[in-house]
Formats: sequence, C-alpha cells, structure tokens
Amino acid sequence: MEEKLRQQPSNCIKIVLFGPECTGKTTLSKQLSAHYNAQWVSEYMREYLQKKWDQTKEVCVYDDMIPIAEGQMRLENEAVKKTNKLLFCDTNLLELKVYSETYYDGNVPEILNKISLENVYDLYLLTYIDIPWVADDLRDKPEEREAMFLKFKECLDIYELPYIVIKGDKTTRFKTAITYIRQLIE
Repeated sequence: MEEKLRQQPSNCIKIVLFGPECTGKTTLSKQLSAHYNAQWVSEYMREYLQKKWDQTKEVCVYDDMIPIAEGQMRLENEAVKKTNKLLFCDTNLLELKVYSETYYDGNVPEILNKISLENVYDLYLLTYIDIPWVADDLRDKPEEREAMFLKFKECLDIYELPYIVIKGDKTTRFKTAITYIRQLIE
C-alpha cells in the first residue's frame, strides 16, 4: 500500500492548489494548466465521494481516506509521466491529512500521515476564502471556512512548506499565481 501513495520520480515543477473547499482551487488549477499548456491533476476525493453519494447517499468516513489517497496519487503519477516541465495538482495527500485531522478528531491513517509529509511539491498555492460559497452535495460547514483556512495555513507553517496565499477575484488570483510560478521557472 505504501508504494501506491508515493510520488513517481520526476524533474518537473509541481504546484499544488491547497486550501478549504469552495475556494477556487479547481478553477485556478485549470486556468494555470491551460496557460502553461501543462498537465493538470484533478481532485480524486471529489470524484470518489460524489460517486459514493450518488449511489448510497453516504458521506465520507475515516475508512475512505486510504482509497482516496491511493486514487489521488494514481492520478498524479499518471500525469507526471506526461510532463517534464510543470504539473498542477488540484489537491494532494497533505490536504487529505488536514481533512482527516479535522473530521475524525485528529486521527489520520498512519501511512497517510507519513507519506503526505514525504511527497514533495515546489509551491503551494493556498486559496483564501474570499470567493462566494457554492453549495453542492459534498460541501459542508460554510460557517467554518475561516477556521478551515487557518488549519491549512497552520499545516504549511508547521512543516515549513513553500506557499503563497491566493486572494481576490479570478483575474487577481491568476496574475498572483503567474508571478510566483515565473520565479520558479526562471
């Protein structure tokens, strides 16, 4: 199981969109991918949980963490084989770790806890909560957006990971991201 959670070796620059739900991660990661004509890795958790909801009307449980993590890394590892320059990830295992800690009273599967800190990304784009909340089948706790943002920020700070906070409208977010990505490329 551990191998299914590890990143494949690569020389590409990996950028992950990181932060609470409904903060524009997917929108921005798709914009950046299109702008740079680069690979984009979708959020497997959304796909997995939407399918589960549609079939059973059941929500995420602790036992879903490992299958979600394995699916996310499968997508990332497939995408990394197709690029040698940039890879935009619409989430990563560290985000899953934050959600597990939050929703399951601080509990994180041991292997997820370990590997989420071993996988490496060149830049985290931490998306702020200044865009409107959009409800759907899976999103919950709109009143806890600020608390969730602070949990994501604290995680990046604790582990001293490279990040910038992305705020503003779509155009401002895009321009901010481009500025920092340009520095990585040069």
